[in-house]
Amino acid sequence: MNAGSSDVVIVGGGVVGIATAYFLAKAGVPSTVIERDSVGSHASGFAYGGLSPLAGAGIPGPVFPLANEGMRIHREFSQLLPEETGVVTEYRVRPSLSLAFMEEEVRESKKPLAWQQEQEGYRVNWLDAAKAKEIEPRISDEILGGVYVEGGAEVEPYKFILALTQAAEKLGVTVRHGNVNGIKKENGRVTGVLMKSGELACDKVVLALGPWSADASSWTGLDVPIRPLKGQILRLQAPGEPFDCSIAWAGNYANTKMDGLLWTGTTEEEAGFDENPTTSARDQVMASLLKMIPSMLDAELVQHTACLRPLSVDGIPIMGAVPNLDGAFLSTGAGRKGILLGPAMGKAIADLILNRETDFPLEPFSPTRFS
Repeated sequence: MNAGSSDVVIVGGGVVGIATAYFLAKAGVPSTVIERDSVGSHASGFAYGGLSPLAGAGIPGPVFPLANEGMRIHREFSQLLPEETGVVTEYRVRPSLSLAFMEEEVRESKKPLAWQQEQEGYRVNWLDAAKAKEIEPRISDEILGGVYVEGGAEVEPYKFILALTQAAEKLGVTVRHGNVNGIKKENGRVTGVLMKSGELACDKVVLALGPWSADASSWTGLDVPIRPLKGQILRLQAPGEPFDCSIAWAGNYANTKMDGLLWTGTTEEEAGFDENPTTSARDQVMASLLKMIPSMLDAELVQHTACLRPLSVDGIPIMGAVPNLDGAFLSTGAGRKGILLGPAMGKAIADLILNRETDFPLEPFSPTRFS
C-alpha cells in the first residue's frame, strides 16, 4: 500500500528531527516528520533544558563549535519562536555555580578555566567558599569553592519543542504518527521509508531516532552504536526564596525554573529502554540535592520524570550522510545536551541536504568513524 510521498522524510519527532524539518522548510524544502508517539514525548520534552556550552563531553574539543552554534540559534529562537507561535518557551539567561567539595574536584574544576575565560560572551570565575556563599548562602558549608559562569541560559524543554513544531508546521512541515521499520532502496538510493501503514515515497531520509538509533543499523548496513542513557528529574516545592542561579555538582543540578518549582537531577543509568521513574533514583537525586543545599530537606515532591538520552560509544554526536546509500542521513547521539545541540544538529543536516556549507566542521561527527 502506498502511504503517499514527500521530498524528505525525517524519522523521529524529537528536537533534532523537528529542527531539521524547520530549517529545511525555511529554505523552501517540504518534509514529513514521522514520530511513533507524540512530539516531545521522550527526552526532548522531559529534559532539564539547561544551555551550557562551556562544559560536557567533547568540550573543549570537537563538540564546542556545535554547542556554540546551538547557543546562537537558541538566542535567535528566544525571540523568533514566541513571535511566530505565541508559545512562551521560557528562555532566560541563567548563571550557574558549580561546587567543589574535594581537592580533586577543585583541580578538575580549574583545568578548563583558562580556556573558558577566553570564550566570547561568557564570564567565568573561580570563587572560594566565602565568595560562593555570597552568591547563594544556602549552599553547603562543606564546599571548598566553585566555578561561577555567566552567559549560559535555559528553556522549558516541552514548551520549546512545542513552539518549534508549530513554527515548522506553519512553514509547511507535516507531522505524522507511525512506525517506520525500514528504508526502501533502489540501486543504492533511498526511494522511500517502510511503515506498518505502507510505503512513504521520498528521495531523502533523515534518521533522528534518538536512543532507538541502533535500529537504523540494519536499515543502512552501517554500525550506529547508540544506547539509551536513562536520566531522572524531580520537580519540588522548595522552602525559601527561589534560587537566582543554577547550582551544580558532579553532574547534578538544582535550579528554580519559571514554573516556580525547584528542578533537580539527574541520574545516569544503564537501564535499557525502561522509561519508568524509580524510588532508588528519587533517593539518589535527593541525596545529591541535600549535599549541595542541605536546607532542602523539607522540599515536597511535585513531579518525578524519567527519560532516555541517546549516547554514542565515544560520547560524541553522530551526524552526516550514510555512505553507500545516497539520500540517507544520520543525526543522533547528543547525550545529555540534546536541547542545546539539537537545533545546531538540525541546521547542519538541513545544510547538507541543501548542498550548503555547514557552520562548523562535520568530520568529528562522521557516521563512518566506528567502521
